[in-house]
Amino acid sequence: MRILILTGKFGMGHLSAANSLCQQLLRACPQNRAEVVDLVAYAMPGACQAVYKCFELLVTRGSGLFNLYYKMTENARMDLRPAFEPIFLDGLRRLLAQRRPDVVIATHPLCAQLVSRYKKEEGSGLPLITCVTDISSHSEWINGGTDCYLVGRGELRRRLADKGVDPGRILVTGIPVKEEFKRISRRPSNGERHLLIMGGGLGLLPKKERFYQQLNSLPGVKTVLIAGRNQKMVEWLDGRYENIQVVGFTSQVHEYMAWADLVLTKAGGITLFETIYAELPLLAWQPFLEQERRNTRFLVERELGRVAGREPEQCLQDIKDLIYDTHSLSRMAANMRGVKAMLEQERLAPVLGGLAAAKGVYS
Repeated sequence: MRILILTGKFGMGHLSAANSLCQQLLRACPQNRAEVVDLVAYAMPGACQAVYKCFELLVTRGSGLFNLYYKMTENARMDLRPAFEPIFLDGLRRLLAQRRPDVVIATHPLCAQLVSRYKKEEGSGLPLITCVTDISSHSEWINGGTDCYLVGRGELRRRLADKGVDPGRILVTGIPVKEEFKRISRRPSNGERHLLIMGGGLGLLPKKERFYQQLNSLPGVKTVLIAGRNQKMVEWLDGRYENIQVVGFTSQVHEYMAWADLVLTKAGGITLFETIYAELPLLAWQPFLEQERRNTRFLVERELGRVAGREPEQCLQDIKDLIYDTHSLSRMAANMRGVKAMLEQERLAPVLGGLAAAKGVYS
């Protein structure tokens, strides 16, 4: 079976989910041929970097405007039409003619919208699976051409059904993460407490030196700080404090999660489910994007973690309140095991095969 996984680099979570799905499907059926394609880069090779840079500026400097738009369109009609649709559709047609997939999976709403529009205009039966990479039922994910939805939790099945989606077409699979996060073995702490701090791909971290001075002085706490692509932060902190190790961009996050007792990070959908699979309690940075606010509500409601204070001093106090609290950490880890037990991970491969057999349009 030829599987085409479409995504966009609007934040790294959508790409990470696409790569994780590819890994999962190839592991389940090695005879499959699965490929991940950034549709924005394919359709607009000369402009994709500018598109992504504009998005980055919007969410970092114009988050209020972004959140306003997100709320205004939350319950909009189905089959939203994206900007530059003709350009993207031309690129999609070229890509489908070249790859001739049996099934398409979209991990970004733009990709799902475009494939749905293509199917309607061409009268195509090409199966489309939409993987929702947030704890959200936002209407941008809902399209008439989607044959199956993959969602992160059971509540989203009801919410999508309330918006007209057939519940039988919704699988509660969790948000896809790499297999390495599903096989983590906790490591003994040897009496120390281990804190992992992650700033996301852009390395968004506190900039006040006093925060790191006080963090370094926490009794019995060793910290690893993953600064991502923030090279200035790496150079500033590297070797500066005896109890803080700073790491740049790394593909070994699962190894650091296996070592940690607590992680302080932003509550993106992918990161949230990485910590759930790792059974690692999460202390979330104060969210500023609406999707992350909803993720943190899920985090707190299910008692999987807490939200840190916005100011560095309060954030540090929240770290101290939780990292020494063995009872709370154990309860959060147990709640994460409960979330994992409710996921329908093993159903994706047979559903995908059934869709391809019933509706595939390419030889």
